Amino acid sequence: MPPAAGPDARGLAVETAGLSLRGPRGWVYRDARLAVPANALAALAGPAGSGRTSLLLTLGGRMRPTEGTATVGDRTLPAQARAVRRLTALGAVAGVNDLEPALTVGEHVGEALALHEGVLGRWRNRRARVRDALDRAGLDADPRTRAGDLAPDEAQLLGAALALIGRPGVLLLDDVDAGLPFDLQERLWERLRAIAASGVTVIASCHDPAPAGDLARIARLPGPHPERTPR
Repeated sequence: MPPAAGPDARGLAVETAGLSLRGPRGWVYRDARLAVPANALAALAGPAGSGRTSLLLTLGGRMRPTEGTATVGDRTLPAQARAVRRLTALGAVAGVNDLEPALTVGEHVGEALALHEGVLGRWRNRRARVRDALDRAGLDADPRTRAGDLAPDEAQLLGAALALIGRPGVLLLDDVDAGLPFDLQERLWERLRAIAASGVTVIASCHDPAPAGDLARIARLPGPHPERTPR
């Protein structure tokens, strides 16, 4: 059993009611249903085109739904999207906040420290602070490694480490099983459960939730709405 969240835990409960998003070609996702307690791990599962990424962006206050509402802690979407953006953080999401392949792991962390704490945050006890950030996410990588040389699971954990520097209440991760065999997916889900137990709610999208086993609450999105089928 994972350790309980500490006294400084900031994990927030997330719940949706009729949450839906319609685009020019039909429904991106429709009536998405989640009920995730604080400090829990949730697997948001669905096939390609089911709207997983868009739903994560909605829950992070970065995309406005067409219908329905969601609550993140005591804040409501879409009305309080700005406040929700301050309470949530995205891991590395393709096309949104990709890792820079040419930068090292340590350089990525240094940039994140500077962003959240000012330029002095980049340099103050830099080596120890970089290691602390990586340890919280469970990333055992040399800070001198370039992001482009990381394995897919390591890249996911680096994205999580960067997001956690801001101490969010909800961590949102996308396509966590992409490019990974079953056994590495299982290990990644175990690591994500440990992150949640440290005091943050984790919602991670995936194609297949089976490797998560009993570690995560499962929320499933159906395949693309017929109106979105390519002509």
